[in-house]
Amino acid sequence: MKLTSRPIILVPSLVAAAGIAVAGVWFGTSIPRTPTSQPAIVGKAIRTGTPAIGGPFTLVSTNGERVTDQTFHGKWLLIFFGYTSCPDVCPTALANVSAALEKFSPSRLQPLFITVDPQRDTREVMANYLKSFDARIVGLTGTQAQIDQVTKEYRVYVALDKSEESGDDYPVSHSGYLYLMDPKGTFVNVIEGKEDGDAIAAWLRKQMISSTRWRDSS
Repeated sequence: MKLTSRPIILVPSLVAAAGIAVAGVWFGTSIPRTPTSQPAIVGKAIRTGTPAIGGPFTLVSTNGERVTDQTFHGKWLLIFFGYTSCPDVCPTALANVSAALEKFSPSRLQPLFITVDPQRDTREVMANYLKSFDARIVGLTGTQAQIDQVTKEYRVYVALDKSEESGDDYPVSHSGYLYLMDPKGTFVNVIEGKEDGDAIAAWLRKQMISSTRWRDSS
């Protein structure tokens, strides 16, 4: 099956959140300011609030269990949205997460891989795909409506480049960020999935410590 790489295109809502960040809404973030196929230029601002990213969802894990956002209540979540037929962005991000987990993996951190292509990514397909990565990464899929809901909640850009002639051989353009959510389900920050394992591990450690201190003092 011939796969074609597509640039990461950023959802307008996520870009809008970045504009708020530059205005002084939150610090240390890596959300890009404008849609681009090149590495995004990031900025820093003072954190005084939290953008509306994240929310309730109902999906199914690769072992067939019904999973909701409440399933992981009390845990930090590191979430990546992608699909198993992705030629470059997704395997790179998941490999980087796997490397990061070898360096920093507190017991309360749960990494998730949520598909944006449920038509092809069945439980069986995802389970087989994730064998190539760290076993702690949980794969989640669902109906198209369920996936549409969770990608909307997390402001994830998704666009299927599908035609009548493409059949099951089609690329999906999507944003390529790792989302960090705290144990209460509140959005903390994002980092690009292309960052290597060392960078992601250091980022996780910093974000989890600083976020806990900030919330304790608020």
